[in-house]
Amino acid sequence: MNSSFTLVALAALAVIAGALVPFQSGSNAELGRALGHPLWATLVSLLVSMLVVIPILLAIQAPLPALGAIKNLPAWAWLGGVAGAIYISSALILVPRVGATSFIVCVIAGQLITSLLLDYHGWLNLPVREISIGRVLGVILVLVGMVTVQWFSPTVVVSQQSATQFTTGISGATEPKG
Repeated sequence: MNSSFTLVALAALAVIAGALVPFQSGSNAELGRALGHPLWATLVSLLVSMLVVIPILLAIQAPLPALGAIKNLPAWAWLGGVAGAIYISSALILVPRVGATSFIVCVIAGQLITSLLLDYHGWLNLPVREISIGRVLGVILVLVGMVTVQWFSPTVVVSQQSATQFTTGISGATEPKG
């Protein structure tokens, strides 16, 4: 298999994975409403993830984890789980308020800015990659896109009940301003 085909196939898989993220945000928001608090929805979402991964691990006969290596891990190795919990909780609280498009475009902007820094500094044991003008310009275009999406997104008036629920972390209904 040639490398350009492999790159296209991997990019296509990344696009498909990215296309699932808005579904995750929306379904988790609904889960939060149903369960009465966003953190319950976060917990249930992570449990469902575990229930999906365990059979896959068994099906591919993955070797058991090297649990002894855990004691040698740097503290930052645990950030993935923390980031996942923060992302899921943020998504299910914010998506009903700002909409899926506004939320996701902001997420992508944050990911790109952070990714540039991770690449440039080689943080988290990643290979160092130079920041080129093309990469910076691409991120700037995404930031312009983010501002454009926010600028042209309809405003939402949050009812008093929803505002109260928001302060307690419970997702509430919103009504379009108009």
